[in-house]
Amino acid sequence: MSTLKLSLLLFMLCVISGCSQFTPFEDRRREPGTEYVYVGTSKPGRPAICYNPLFYDKEEIKVQADELCRQYKENTHAEEVDNDIFTCRLFVPSKAYYKCVMDK
Repeated sequence: MSTLKLSLLLFMLCVISGCSQFTPFEDRRREPGTEYVYVGTSKPGRPAICYNPLFYDKEEIKVQADELCRQYKENTHAEEVDNDIFTCRLFVPSKAYYKCVMDK
């Protein structure tokens, strides 16, 4: 296989998978084989969202955190507590920590 063909194939694979690599997500996943145990830093009432600051700003991440808070308890919103960098995946390096507080 020529270098040009290999480069084009690699480029196409990156483009196809690139869209899903940068989307923000909640840092919470189920532990296999258990029913209620979750691993990750996000807990009900304290969402943690991994995101890429080059593609998403803090307002978009806060909207997602607000939705997670409303799923946990009605009439709540998210307030940012902390922010880390290089604690999530390679293409999604930043993590924003929130706490759910009651609306006024």
